[in-house]
Amino acid sequence: MKVSAQEVQYIARLARLEIPEENLELFVRQFNDILGYAGMLGKLDTENVEPTAQVLPYGNVMREDVAGTPLTQEEALANAPERFRGGYLVARVMEGGGA
Repeated sequence: MKVSAQEVQYIARLARLEIPEENLELFVRQFNDILGYAGMLGKLDTENVEPTAQVLPYGNVMREDVAGTPLTQEEALANAPERFRGGYLVARVMEGGGA
């Protein structure tokens, strides 16, 4: 199956894409290359291939949620560049607003 320049323009219009005239031939060629490749895949014998939604092994990467020992305030602030009243001191990012 091959598509024409008119069909590519029609598809582009449906997708609300604008294809510059100077690129139309390139898109037609690429479209036909993709369709040709899909056609090759359609000829493969897949009779004994199990249907799958994932081709790579997939597992949960999350660790189990186990409560641990919380950091002390001193440990949490150990790497703070500056401290103020027991917390982090950061530069003001907004003007006004009191405090």
